[in-house]
Amino acid sequence: MVKIGLQIKANLEHIEELYTSHPDYTFSLKLKCLNCGESSEKWHGITESETFQTKIGKSETHYLAKCKLCGRENSLDIIEGSNDKYTKEDQERFKTIVIFDCRGIEPVDFSPGEGWIAKAEESGKVFNDVDLNEKEWVDYDEKLKESVGVYDLESQFIKIK
Repeated sequence: MVKIGLQIKANLEHIEELYTSHPDYTFSLKLKCLNCGESSEKWHGITESETFQTKIGKSETHYLAKCKLCGRENSLDIIEGSNDKYTKEDQERFKTIVIFDCRGIEPVDFSPGEGWIAKAEESGKVFNDVDLNEKEWVDYDEKLKESVGVYDLESQFIKIK
């Protein structure tokens, strides 16, 4: 069991908070089997609100798959309550926004996709279903009469002790 944190870093323009539509947000990850080293080229969607029954025991997990190369059954869970917001104060440095409990696999790449929520500073306007597929997003806040945006989004994974 290895705990791995997904960290993001971005520049925020007139945005106070950036966060996922937890627990329905789908984390799109590329995964690597720790048994044989096989890395998938396919994106795998992991959502906290969706679980699968494991064959061993009577537990549930958020992601369950058998490695195509070695046949090992691997699983991954989103640790409940580990979701965090990326704020204006976090700007330009990496911050952990979610922690995964990995058994036999580890994430190697993250695609932010759609389903983010951005809250504008001062006006408090909430922008739902923000699309970060291009790792940036721009909109206009009518109250502020300013553009708002997320730029230069980067991600990395770190092992949590």
